[in-house]
Amino acid sequence: MEKKSVYYGYNYDLLLGDGLVLAANRRICFQLSLPVILLRFAAVISHFFHMCFTIGYVSKQTSPMRIIILAFCGCLLLTTCKKTDSLSGPTTLLNQAYGPDARQKMDIYLPAARSADSTKLIVLIHGGGWNEGDKADFTSYTSYLQTLLPGYAIININYRLAANGQNLFPTQENDVKTAAGFIYSKRSEYRISDKWVFLGASAGGHLALLQSYKYNSPVIPKAVVSFFGPSELTSLYNAPNPLIALLLLTVTGTTPSLNPGLYQQSSPFSFITAQSPPTLLLQGGADPLVPPTQSAMVNDKLKSLGVVSQYVYYPNDGHGWEGTDLIDSFDKIAAFLKANVH
Repeated sequence: MEKKSVYYGYNYDLLLGDGLVLAANRRICFQLSLPVILLRFAAVISHFFHMCFTIGYVSKQTSPMRIIILAFCGCLLLTTCKKTDSLSGPTTLLNQAYGPDARQKMDIYLPAARSADSTKLIVLIHGGGWNEGDKADFTSYTSYLQTLLPGYAIININYRLAANGQNLFPTQENDVKTAAGFIYSKRSEYRISDKWVFLGASAGGHLALLQSYKYNSPVIPKAVVSFFGPSELTSLYNAPNPLIALLLLTVTGTTPSLNPGLYQQSSPFSFITAQSPPTLLLQGGADPLVPPTQSAMVNDKLKSLGVVSQYVYYPNDGHGWEGTDLIDSFDKIAAFLKANVH
């Protein structure tokens, strides 16, 4: 049964059960299913008439017309109470669709006391080589991010994966753009501002950088964070690890020599300008899949254009890390966003 969040302010004290008292000039939230709300509504009307009998305003000899008027007044008392949007408290909305495909889903974590003027947003994009992975990979980190960055809204998105010759590039890029447009269309409902951050890991880092550098709509993000995300796909294709070339062939359906335009258009590095957002790059020095040069070249180009960029290098880490280095990464993310997202 669907739950309805109801907020009312009553001008008299009334115990409704479940330990909830609606008191004068106070507003208390309770979550009830619709049938229970109707039963409680009938109980309130009954209580109202009981009070009328007690004070002698209604008796057994009271005319039917007077009873009808009193019933109308009782209903009016309840239905004219001020109602508050149910999204004013902390809200979690799981598996919300932003498109028709089963993979086009997002999990939404909205903080309490948010505002369309000031509440900032982090959009999380999972990795997995563009052909694997799921938003569930980031789920365990959402509560930690909420602790580090209280007041931020967090949206964790899925996208269609390349497999069996289907959903090849630029499907993943287009899904991120579509998700961003959907979120923007809901910003008033969610009460979030246009102060956005894209954060991704591996393939998700690539997609976060691509959305942030290539598109200026629906918003220009205030910052972007990439955990070891590829940035220039032609050089990545030609990297020493032959498995990377095979992966790129699988997810694009082509090679840089056969379709250089696709590789160029799918590379965040191609779209870096002096107007690019502040960028935080986190990279392992022993990464066997994404060479450190992929992050370093982005950092160098951003700095040459005067764009705020921070390159965090963990010399002994590979394609992902844990423990104290991961804690350090999240601390650096929090510090970077606090310094650059206003």
